[in-house]
Amino acid sequence: MGQKNSHPKLFPGDIVEYPRNKYFSHFGVYYGERDGVPYVAHLTCRDSDTKLLLYGRALRSEVKLDPLELLGKKYKVNNMLDDTHPPRDFHGVVKPAIEDMMGREVTFDILFHNSEHQATLFRYGVKKSEQIDEIYEYIMPAWKKLFKEKQL
Repeated sequence: MGQKNSHPKLFPGDIVEYPRNKYFSHFGVYYGERDGVPYVAHLTCRDSDTKLLLYGRALRSEVKLDPLELLGKKYKVNNMLDDTHPPRDFHGVVKPAIEDMMGREVTFDILFHNSEHQATLFRYGVKKSEQIDEIYEYIMPAWKKLFKEKQL
């Protein structure tokens, strides 16, 4: 992935990717500055004690604005769908959508509505998670076999 603490130039509406481990990253949308502090809008759990990984879901999640570096010192711009989907206008569409979502309760689902899904939905109007698509490539053949053998 080659993420470095390079602090790339960010523009409002850019998708910011924060590596978390070998398989997953956390994503947000660069919102801009408030009082000289850069902010990112991202989908996160409301309660710090929410146990997300038990079933890959967290019912009490929301879109929050947090300072860019609060989410991690290592990040990169990853506008992964720019080649196939035009980015939406930040001030006319994305910013109002972010502001509308803030404070609302949202269900986080690692497979169907994670931070990457939310970020691409804001930027492109399309819900997509490349990291989940990649994992499906490994999971689906195993699941197909289990379905065939009526074990799943």
